[in-house]
Amino acid sequence: MYEQNQIEIPQSFMALFVDPGRQKPNASREVLAGRYELCEDMANMLTQTASDMLFSLGIAQGDVLAQCLRGLTGPDAVVTEPEAVWVVRRLAELLDWQPLNLG
Repeated sequence: MYEQNQIEIPQSFMALFVDPGRQKPNASREVLAGRYELCEDMANMLTQTASDMLFSLGIAQGDVLAQCLRGLTGPDAVVTEPEAVWVVRRLAELLDWQPLNLG
């Protein structure tokens, strides 16, 4: 069995690839799995950085998450803006922080 078939992609991530009025993602399972792995890895890698920012800069959790989001959406971004928002929400979940209020 292929490893990629064993990856369970959360519905919250799959929703990023569903066009309005549609039910199926607009990308293949292979693409979804690759993008999900990238975003999940980024969220996990950012946990230590975010924790360090919280204590070294003395700023609120929401400010840390906002700075992470700005960093993920810069000109050299490797993720789309919706993926960056997902990464920051996942980061908050991993750290057991309140999610960033994005309106």
